[in-house]
Amino acid sequence: MKGQLGSGVLSLLQPAPGEHILDIGCGNGDLTAQIAAAGAIPTGIDLSAEAVKRAASAYPELNFQAADIRCYRTETPFDAVFSHAVLHWIPDAPGVVSSIRSALREGGRFVAEFAGSGNVSTLTDAIKETLESEGYAWEGRNPWYLPTAEEYAALLERRSFRVISAQHFSQLAPLKAGVRKWLDSFSGYFFPDVPEDLRLAMYTAIEEKVKPRLYRDGQWMADTCRIRVAAAAVAIK
Repeated sequence: MKGQLGSGVLSLLQPAPGEHILDIGCGNGDLTAQIAAAGAIPTGIDLSAEAVKRAASAYPELNFQAADIRCYRTETPFDAVFSHAVLHWIPDAPGVVSSIRSALREGGRFVAEFAGSGNVSTLTDAIKETLESEGYAWEGRNPWYLPTAEEYAALLERRSFRVISAQHFSQLAPLKAGVRKWLDSFSGYFFPDVPEDLRLAMYTAIEEKVKPRLYRDGQWMADTCRIRVAAAAVAIK
């Protein structure tokens, strides 16, 4: 599934035969394998050792490592760094971008797609409103870093990159398991201190709030927003 979702940003990467490419947040390794299929030589890293184990099992011929991009270092710079659906999970964006730049040769490229400003805002606005109506503070519950394309492009420029393109796009995406399942999957972030009976009642209230906007023809949807960026590494100042 991740391979299908990442096809657009992978086409922006355009991996070439012989290129050494770092895949940040490789997950199940499907996109890393597509990079390899183009003739490039990828290294996939992920913070989850379990994900790396699964990727290595699925693609034993490829190089996967459990590593944190925030402190990742390499002796031999890469020709390109790639990432799909990961960077919004890491609040320390300046540190991440600095690590990415240090991993690239001068002239190397960085291509990524991740959630941006406004992502699932209908859902998070409803969660915030419902929590606050029950006396719970919202601050500190949203786990995501969600910049605008302009903000992220400016960050890259400050960290020795030349931005080639930075797009922000929105679309409704199916929530196949529904809103309640989505809420439950993120309950550790949004509802860790809420008793179960009240949490379930909140789920119902949130569903009612978002249904006019997110329920279409018998299918629940999420209002997703993404940033897709391409940049070239320039001399470090």
